[in-house]
Amino acid sequence: MSVSPLQVFAIAVAALITLAAVAFFVRAIAGFVAKFKVGQPAVRTDQPGARTVTLLREFLGHTRMARKPVVAVAHWFVMISFGLLFLTLLTAYGQLFNPHFALPLIGHFAPYEWLTELFGWAAVIGIIVLIAIRQRNHPRSRERRSRFWGSTFWEAYFVEAVILGVGLCIVALRAMEYAAGRALGESWATATHFPLTSWLGGMLEGVSVGTLENAIVVVALLKILISMTWMLTIANIPTMGVAWHRFLAFFNIWFKRHPEGRTSLAELQPIAVKGEPVDFENIEELDEDAALGVGKIEDFTWKGLLDFSTCTECGRCQEQCPAWHTDKPLSPKMLVVNLRNHHHAKAPWLLASEEERAKMDAEVVAEAERILVGETEGDPTVPSGGAVIDPDVLWSCTTCGACVEQCPVDIEHVDAIVDMRRYQNLIESAFPTELGGLFKNLENKGNPWGMNARLRMDWAKDLPFEIPMAGADVEDLSEVDYLFWVGCAGAFEDRAKKTTRAVAELLHTAGVSFAVLGDGETCTGDPARRSGNEFLFQMLAMQNVEVLKEINATKIVVTCAHCFNTIKNEYPQVGGQFEVVHHTQLLNRLVREKRLTPVARPDEADTSGVASTAETVTYHDPCYLGRHNQVYAPPRELLGALPGVQLTEMPRHGEKSFCCGAGGARMWMEEKLGTRINLNRTEEAIATGADRIAIGCPFCRVMLSDGLTQKQSEGAREEIEVVDVAQMLLAAVRRGEEPEAIGDEVAADEVAEEAPAAIEDSSPAEQAQDEDDAVQEGIEPTLDESVGATEGPESEVDQPADAQPTADADPAEGTGQAPRQA
Repeated sequence: MSVSPLQVFAIAVAALITLAAVAFFVRAIAGFVAKFKVGQPAVRTDQPGARTVTLLREFLGHTRMARKPVVAVAHWFVMISFGLLFLTLLTAYGQLFNPHFALPLIGHFAPYEWLTELFGWAAVIGIIVLIAIRQRNHPRSRERRSRFWGSTFWEAYFVEAVILGVGLCIVALRAMEYAAGRALGESWATATHFPLTSWLGGMLEGVSVGTLENAIVVVALLKILISMTWMLTIANIPTMGVAWHRFLAFFNIWFKRHPEGRTSLAELQPIAVKGEPVDFENIEELDEDAALGVGKIEDFTWKGLLDFSTCTECGRCQEQCPAWHTDKPLSPKMLVVNLRNHHHAKAPWLLASEEERAKMDAEVVAEAERILVGETEGDPTVPSGGAVIDPDVLWSCTTCGACVEQCPVDIEHVDAIVDMRRYQNLIESAFPTELGGLFKNLENKGNPWGMNARLRMDWAKDLPFEIPMAGADVEDLSEVDYLFWVGCAGAFEDRAKKTTRAVAELLHTAGVSFAVLGDGETCTGDPARRSGNEFLFQMLAMQNVEVLKEINATKIVVTCAHCFNTIKNEYPQVGGQFEVVHHTQLLNRLVREKRLTPVARPDEADTSGVASTAETVTYHDPCYLGRHNQVYAPPRELLGALPGVQLTEMPRHGEKSFCCGAGGARMWMEEKLGTRINLNRTEEAIATGADRIAIGCPFCRVMLSDGLTQKQSEGAREEIEVVDVAQMLLAAVRRGEEPEAIGDEVAADEVAEEAPAAIEDSSPAEQAQDEDDAVQEGIEPTLDESVGATEGPESEVDQPADAQPTADADPAEGTGQAPRQA
């Protein structure tokens, strides 16, 4: 068959652009490898089999994308078509030489042609759906509430146009192949081989074979031009994540932290220097110039740098971020994008020799000299100059993990943020002033509020049964079922004490033996670690692990989600292996085993003392219980077991739950920017119409209680109350016991709780007088030794002298209550 001038032209053009595209693409790949190598070492190649299974599951199952079902289905077909339809690109090259070309061996194999047509059309329909979704959620109408705010739109439009163009070319080529085959009387030119395009090809009936052949050559060339233009463009713009994620996502998922596929949350990774965890017991041996944390872009691991380049700017992380939703400058997406752009801009300097650096452009040198964290110019979310990351961005994070949970390509945002905090804390001593008081209290007193350790057992006063102390009443914890880790909030904060007492009473009722550490317990170190003070965390963690080992602790029950996460997931890093359960898990198990029987309906329940219940309840998922540790069902099963109680979910619940605002040590920092996270969440809870907001973490209780107090001062229903799940269970269980068996205990409990209840119902002035009288009588600690009934855990004893209340402090500030600092 002779070659026409049109074919000669098409072949020449296709050859030139293909050679250029391939050459530039190969150079770009080599550039990526070199740029990633400037990062620090990290071991991410263990269990290759498990990693491969995880990759296939996430890739083919679209498990991370499935949180948005419509997007997931459309993206799945577009994604699969990219690989599957590569053969149609090879066919297009052959059609430049022969318009009737078919792939060797495959030829007109019907199943292959079915798949080609199915995914050709699916790519077209899928990308149209994705285009529509992007336009419907465009910032032009939704502004900051759009998950695409800050994304580079021309890049997205370019990629969408390429996919749509290629898909249309494939469909058009198939239709013309059918028409040409019919005109030549080919046996394969039937609807059986062209099930989805024969109707379109039928419209070309009557067109001459020569015209169809020329049209095939033109469309095949167009398909090649579109594909190679795309390759040339992305090869010259390595920061185009919306395109490069097609290749890099496979590697990023395969190299994720957990080979079995668990989300990169829960435990933070230890500080590492040159890939090796720092031994804090021999810290003096560390090189003086060793970076503790991340102070420069090259201090990130190679996996961190891979993370940044893999970001596709989809904005799912931004959409779920509590800081972004409350108008703070932190967008997880833009933080990653800014780090990515800085990495690629600085890479030439990092990869150059000293001689080459002396000859570099001023722009590259300026980027190399740019500090990573510091004051920025312009909008701190997308700075126009100055540092790469603004301190307000870095310290707005609550480490809730919503970004990591939602990311479809497994970017580890929280690790990057905490690593930068570590450097700011340990090397630069640049952290919010409020944290100075927190660190001092943790170091000197072993708790965030600087309370005296002898007050750790005040929560147990007047309980109608004894609370055994490990080391005193119980020498070895093998004698009891559990060590009850009370936690700092559970010991010192009045609202959290109710949870502690409720859990103790429920365990006692169920016949579960337990002991506590009392004044031998100190903070787990969670707020220190998440604010970047790794030294302090290590000190507290090693001290606690030593104590736990001395008393032979093996099984531990905790009421604080942060303590739960730290002891369960982070203490193994310092030699502490324990079986840790959250109190909602244990209580749910006891209910299932019939050792606790909730029988009393809300209108029958005994709510004296610490118990509380109502007919309607909504449950708030603590981030460190839910997202970080996947404990979603036990609290809900417990609430579902309560007679006459109806659970109403908030719109954002489960893996999409909205943070209370206390994590990442934000509990002890002023919330100066935007609106309050706790108010945002409280408003959502109130909107459900529930009379109780159930929680499973004392941090959440403080934040939501403070939010509720403010909303009630603005007119919200007074009957709403924030309670722990354990308190609601206790109210339902009490009436289920035999009166003669528990009558004395209930009576004693009512007497014990009568005075505190009266104090809580009194005015601030009356409370102060009651506390003064109590001190004079020697039956209560002074105000500077315990957390008052009207104060949350944020009322530090050792506040920095220059700490000032913010303009958006709670209305309670003028009524004798301490201002919120979270």
